[in-house]
Amino acid sequence: MTHFCLDDLERSARAVLPGEIWDFLAGGSGAEASLEANRAALERIFVIPRMLRELTGGTIGTEILGRRAELPVAVAPVAYQRLFHPEGELAAARAARDAGVPYTICTLSSVPLEEIAAVGGRPWFQLYWLRDEKRSLDLVRRAEDAGCEAIVFTVDVPWMGRRLRDLRNGFALPDSVTAANFDAGDAAHRRSSGHSAVADHTAREFAPATWESVEAVRAHTKLPVVLKGILAVEDASRAVDAGVGGIVVSNHGGRQLDGAVPGIEMLGEIAATVSGGCEVLLDGGIRSGGDILKAIALGASAVLVGRPVMWGLAAGGEDGARELLDLLAVEFRNALGLAGCDSVGAARRLGTRVSRHG
Repeated sequence: MTHFCLDDLERSARAVLPGEIWDFLAGGSGAEASLEANRAALERIFVIPRMLRELTGGTIGTEILGRRAELPVAVAPVAYQRLFHPEGELAAARAARDAGVPYTICTLSSVPLEEIAAVGGRPWFQLYWLRDEKRSLDLVRRAEDAGCEAIVFTVDVPWMGRRLRDLRNGFALPDSVTAANFDAGDAAHRRSSGHSAVADHTAREFAPATWESVEAVRAHTKLPVVLKGILAVEDASRAVDAGVGGIVVSNHGGRQLDGAVPGIEMLGEIAATVSGGCEVLLDGGIRSGGDILKAIALGASAVLVGRPVMWGLAAGGEDGARELLDLLAVEFRNALGLAGCDSVGAARRLGTRVSRHG
């Protein structure tokens, strides 16, 4: 099947994934209001294009956390990628390497972080704060030793949000998929009607992160620390004061607090408040190159893309994930030029308007 946009890959992925695995990937928490709002908020934003600009020799490359990327995109952390394809994280990481964009290894990856980092490219490591602080900091050290370039510290998961699709499905991991980075026992594999085994497992393993946790991580690594899950301007300001390298404005793809504001609605205010004190990235609802352009115009240095990369992985393994990233590059180049911009830097000077309709 020929895929002309990300929606085409979504349909292909849904056709091949079992229903409960699709729900695990696609679903949000509660009534999924925040999940749906992420897309609705992006669709209300319109860019004001500029005309009569010189567009020859333009580039879609940029710097993210001080290193070159061929597209202002990083692959977001997604747990248990062997649910979607037998090669899981290895295939997705190879696709990101070939596309020239960072790939974020998840604490709950189904392949050991060292094997994923060995693929090459630009690996980052995403950290969940565990009840055992030593195990958390050991993961940070392992990631640095393996060659990861940043620690993406997810701060919006003191425990997993109440995801009704998983509860209704009694979702549990198959025996072939495990949390490969630490011994997690069999809690995530115990199927029980009306329960999410994955949520039960994280409730046992995770602890709420605090600003003291952030300081502990910063003291334990030379790598830049990026806080993922920031929505309040006050938290963004404190993150700068804490000396972090970046923040990801995100409501966790609508999977944590249902009713949390979409990240794109807070992005402009947060970027203005941070004012260069650290990098600002956006996560949540990105489904096209045009969406990337909107995020950059509102102050993001780059975006994170999660579910769509998994659609590509499910639909075609490494080739499918690479196709997804190639589609984003084609779409972003088109949107950038049509907006009258020859670079990502020029896109940061575009104006935007929010539609009064819809």
